[in-house]
Amino acid sequence: MEKRTVLVSGASIAGPALAFWLHRFGFDVTIVERAEELRLGGQNIDVRDEAQKVVQLMGLEDEIRAANTGELGIRFVDVNNHTLAEFPKTNGGFGTAELEILRGDLAQVFFNATKDNIPYIFGDQILALVEAEDKVNVTFKNSTPRSFDLVIAADGIRSSTRKLIFGDEPVIKYIGVYCSYLTIPRIDSDTSWAYWYNAPESRVLNLRPDNVGTTRASFSFLSPEKGYEKLSLQEQKGILKQKFADAGWQAPRLLQGLEESKDVYFDSISQVKAPRWTNGRCAMVGDAAYCPTPMSGMGASLSIVGAYVLAGELSRHQNHQDAFEAYEKLMRPYVEDIQNLPPGVPWLAHPKTKFGIKVFNTVLGIASSKLVKKIAKLFGGKGKKEIKERIQLPYYNK
Repeated sequence: MEKRTVLVSGASIAGPALAFWLHRFGFDVTIVERAEELRLGGQNIDVRDEAQKVVQLMGLEDEIRAANTGELGIRFVDVNNHTLAEFPKTNGGFGTAELEILRGDLAQVFFNATKDNIPYIFGDQILALVEAEDKVNVTFKNSTPRSFDLVIAADGIRSSTRKLIFGDEPVIKYIGVYCSYLTIPRIDSDTSWAYWYNAPESRVLNLRPDNVGTTRASFSFLSPEKGYEKLSLQEQKGILKQKFADAGWQAPRLLQGLEESKDVYFDSISQVKAPRWTNGRCAMVGDAAYCPTPMSGMGASLSIVGAYVLAGELSRHQNHQDAFEAYEKLMRPYVEDIQNLPPGVPWLAHPKTKFGIKVFNTVLGIASSKLVKKIAKLFGGKGKKEIKERIQLPYYNK
């Protein structure tokens, strides 16, 4: 039987993960990526829970663990850098995960695992999709038009392929926070801990270690939706300078880093809400389909699990429509659970007043105290408590 052909748009996390499984299940896969080469920048991300099981099945857990950032946990600090609360690394749902890795490093792991079997077309993108009875005819910006059995969008929250498939049907839901990420030089006071600092007027500064001798930093602030993500980078930098000029702690260092860093990224923190993830012979996966926001800590994990399930269901069903239906049925409750952010997020983590910050840090200090941890152990039973599974992963054997 002739192999079914699949075009995947996007070469970050979801795309290569999907291609890995599709190839294993006997599909003929091609990946197209707008960037001229693999994008290796980005901040710390987690591989948690069910996603960790998927990378174990891929045989890639050891490589991911070897590329770990070395982050020991997170410390909440005051303006004088005094630690007010400390949460060591855990495989639970808060703070530093067991598998903590830079986004670019995870992309590299997945690329290395697929590059010998799957053709990558860099520096190109899909301009048009026309579905025929048994194929999708694809027009590229630079390459010769081709036809595929299926086309999958895996090109992120601002996916252009998604718009070609679904138009304006999916909604990008802003949750009230703007955030900017950058890489800055490491200094002597930086450690293997992540640091979180709250400034009045709902502002947060964050520092995180990496495994390449630099420090990953971020600004975030609450704001009504103002379209800042559409401005030029220089305009965005101007907003950050104005917002954080008097923030204290290491704000001057981070603001200086804005001028020197080559990977400044500014965006509104949003979720993708889509009533369906498939249309005809086309589908979407990862952030393009159901971005949960970085505040969930589950974006990469959701992409990895979604890629596994989509590829697995396509391997189980000869009819792509049956596969797509099974994919949505299995993934939809899981996605909705993750997108259902805890009450008060993001407002509780961005107190507006000095008093609110004091209350926030006091609560965290109590939660992180040795006494509370001892009490939790008394009521938690012996041994490691298993995390409740939010999705029952099928085993796709083919």
